[in-house]
Amino acid sequence: MKSYKDLDIYNLSLSLFYRIHRVSLQLLKYELYELGSQLRRSSDAVATNIVEGYGRKRYKQDFIKFLTYSHASNLETLCHLEKLGVLYPELTAEWKELKTDYDILGAKLFSFLKYVENNWNKFE
Repeated sequence: MKSYKDLDIYNLSLSLFYRIHRVSLQLLKYELYELGSQLRRSSDAVATNIVEGYGRKRYKQDFIKFLTYSHASNLETLCHLEKLGVLYPELTAEWKELKTDYDILGAKLFSFLKYVENNWNKFE
């Protein structure tokens, strides 16, 4: 692995961020600046914490800490998506698909986090 760009979790999180950003701009004006803003920020944090953690991968605990932050931001994004689904049940199928995709990303983040914890010598 030469770069964080080689990580599947990074590429998936960045792709999902772009989708979230585009779709969230379709929210009602009030939600655009309230829940929509929180959703965009938490989605962005998933990808950026992977990058920051990778930049600190020389230090195992720092890498793990930022992967944990990324996983937590993924959970926060899921929470925002759930709230929007309840508040606005008329939202399109794309919103529901995003929730499914963030569930998948969360599982991949968790697996990678466990991999780093258990296979540090192989990872370096």
